Amino acid sequence: MMPVRLAPGLLRVIAVLFRYRLDDVGGGSDRMLAPLRWLRPFAGKPPAGIEGMDRGTRMRLAMTELGPIFVKAGQVLSTRRDLIPPDIADALSLLQDQVPPFPGHEARAIVERELRMPVTQAFSSFDETALASASIAQVHAATLHDGRAVVVKVLRPGIEKRIARDVSLIRALGELAQRWHPNADKIRPLDVVAEVEKMLANELDLQREGASASLLRRNFIIGDDLYVPEVHWEFTTQGVLTLERVYGVSADDIAAIDAAGIDRKRLAEKGVRLFYEQVFRDNFFHADAHPGNIWVDTSRVSEPRFIALDFGIMGSLPEADQYWLAENFIALFERDYARIASLHVEAGWMPSTVRLDELEAAVRTVCEPYFTRPLSQISIAELVVKLFQTARQYELTLQPQLILLQKTLLNIEGVGRTLDPDIDIWAVAHPVLKRILRERYSLRNTLKQLRRRAPQWLHTAPELPELVHAFLREGGRGTHRVVADPAELALRADETQRTRRSMAFCLLGGVLLVCATLAFGLKPQNGGWPAAVAAVAGVLAFVVGWPRRRR
Repeated sequence: MMPVRLAPGLLRVIAVLFRYRLDDVGGGSDRMLAPLRWLRPFAGKPPAGIEGMDRGTRMRLAMTELGPIFVKAGQVLSTRRDLIPPDIADALSLLQDQVPPFPGHEARAIVERELRMPVTQAFSSFDETALASASIAQVHAATLHDGRAVVVKVLRPGIEKRIARDVSLIRALGELAQRWHPNADKIRPLDVVAEVEKMLANELDLQREGASASLLRRNFIIGDDLYVPEVHWEFTTQGVLTLERVYGVSADDIAAIDAAGIDRKRLAEKGVRLFYEQVFRDNFFHADAHPGNIWVDTSRVSEPRFIALDFGIMGSLPEADQYWLAENFIALFERDYARIASLHVEAGWMPSTVRLDELEAAVRTVCEPYFTRPLSQISIAELVVKLFQTARQYELTLQPQLILLQKTLLNIEGVGRTLDPDIDIWAVAHPVLKRILRERYSLRNTLKQLRRRAPQWLHTAPELPELVHAFLREGGRGTHRVVADPAELALRADETQRTRRSMAFCLLGGVLLVCATLAFGLKPQNGGWPAAVAAVAGVLAFVVGWPRRRR
C-alpha cells in the first residue's frame, strides 16, 4: 500500500499528467492510468495548444511544471535510451535545470556551517549574488586571501528532504507502472527509478564531485586539449565545493569563438579525440558533456582548448566492457559485421544461443545504408544507437554505463558538428582509437601489468595445481548426459578434444608466465631476456589455447 503521506503529492503528479494529456500518448500509458481516469475532470484545463504537441514535448512541459527535482529526474531519464522511447528521450534532454536562486545570506550561512569557520576567514571576498542557480545547488564567486579567484558551489537548504520526498513520489509512480504498464518487463520502471535515485544521491555529495574533477584534471594535466579547474580541498566538504574560477564561452557560441579567431575545425577534431581518450585511455569520462558544461578558452588562439565544468555525472566502464566496446568500434570502422556479431556474444551482452549469421545480417542491414553517404555525413553516435536498438531484439543486456556512454557520444558529436559541420568524425576517431589500443595492449604494457599483478598471482600460485587437477578429475568422471545421436556424440568428442588441447596450452602459458614473473618481478636486474621470452611464450600459449566459440 502507498503511504498516506504520499497521496496528496501523487495525486498532484497524476493531475499534471492528465492535464498534459499524457494518458493519451499510447505505449501502454492508457492502461496504466485507466483506473484513475475518473480524476481527469478535476485535473484542470489543459494548456493552450496541447492537442498539437507531440508526446515528448508534453512530457517535458509536465516535468517542468512538477518542479526542479522532476526536471533533474527527466534529465537523468533522457540518458536511458535503452528504457524509454527515443522521441521522449530527445525531448527530456532539452530540459533546463534553472530555478530562482535562494538568498545569498543563506548561502553564506551554509558555507560557514560546512567549513566551520567564518566566510571572512576562508575568503577575502564572497559575492552573495549567485552566478548560476540550479535545482541541487547554486554557485557564488569568491576570492581567496592570496588573490586567486574561485567559485563556491553550495547545496540548496533542505534539498535532501525535498529529494527524498519527490523520489518517493517517483518510486510510487514506478510501482504503478510496474503493475499496470503492458510493457513493464521491457521498460523496467523500477530500474529507471533506481537509476534516478542513484544519480540524485551522487549529485548531493559535492565532495564526490570534487574528487571526480580532481581525477579528470590529473588525467589531462599534461597537454593542450582540455583544462579542468583545480579543486581547493581545504574549502570543500559534502555540502560545499570550491573550485578555481575559469573563463571561457560555451562550445556552441560560434560567434564568440569566431570573434576570438579560433580555428573551429581544429577545435572540433580535438573534441572528438578527447572523447576517445577519456573512454579508452583513462576509462573515466565526463558523462554530461553538453555545451553548457563544455567551454572554449578564447584566450588561447594558436592552441585552442576546451574547459570542462560540472562533474556531478561521470562515467567509467568495467575493464572487460571497455575492451569489447573498443573492439566493436574498430570492427564498425572497418565494416566487419561478422566481427561485430561475434563480439556481442563473446562479451556476454547476448546469450550464446543467438545465431551469429542472423545477428550479422541484422547488423549489416542497419549499417549498409549509412555507408552509402560520405563519411563526413555519418554519425557514429546515431549508428551505435540503432545498433543497440536492433541488438535488443536478440535479448541484448547492457549495463547503465554503456547507455551513459552512448548519450555522451551523442553530445560530443553534437558539439563537434556545431563547431565544424563538415567534420569527418570517422577519419578523426579511427586512428586515435587504434593508437590507444596499440599502446594499451602492447607487449611493454602487458609485461608492466604482469609485474604489477605478480604479488597476487604468487599468493594464489600454490593453489593452481590442485585446482587444475580437480577440474580435470571432474571432467574425467563422465558426468555429462549420454546422447544417443551419433552426430551429437561425435561433436561432443571433438569438443572434448579441443577443450583438453586448450587447457594444455593455457596451463603451459600459466606456468611460463609464473616463471617469467618470478624472474622479472622479484629479480628484475637478473630477469633480462629469458624472462621476456618466457612471458611472450606464455602469452602466445594463452592465445593459441584460448577457447573459441564455434560458428
